[in-house]
Amino acid sequence: MPAITISLMHPTQPIAMHSWTFEPDRDEPIRIGRSHDNDIVVYSSVVSRHHAELWPSEEGWNLKGFGANGTFANQQLVTEDIVKDETIVRLGNSGPRLRIRLGVSDPKAKLVRKGDPKPQREASEAQKHSTFINGPQAQSNDY
Repeated sequence: MPAITISLMHPTQPIAMHSWTFEPDRDEPIRIGRSHDNDIVVYSSVVSRHHAELWPSEEGWNLKGFGANGTFANQQLVTEDIVKDETIVRLGNSGPRLRIRLGVSDPKAKLVRKGDPKPQREASEAQKHSTFINGPQAQSNDY
């Protein structure tokens, strides 16, 4: 199974704002959402605390969407799908976009290795340097 690189895309331009590369021998999902216990934390009012997961499988990487505002793969609403290289995942109908790259490591990406600790609960420094999409609105109680 190839490594996976996930890039948070700029809202209006075709450039990556931040990227993460995960090793292929991962035996747990890559968790994406607004909560600080996710592997990829995305600050947006339309992103659920635990919005989506990517699971390694024999076919490649499976995307599972849990967000209250929907998860879209290449503009199609999905609850579960197999992602391919260059798949664009949108969190919510109008939310942030993530580009999936398989077998490609971005030298600027944060490398996440098997067994690395989860992000810390404190995100004050991260929040200072983060781009809020749709403004820094209060968190809701969606799952």
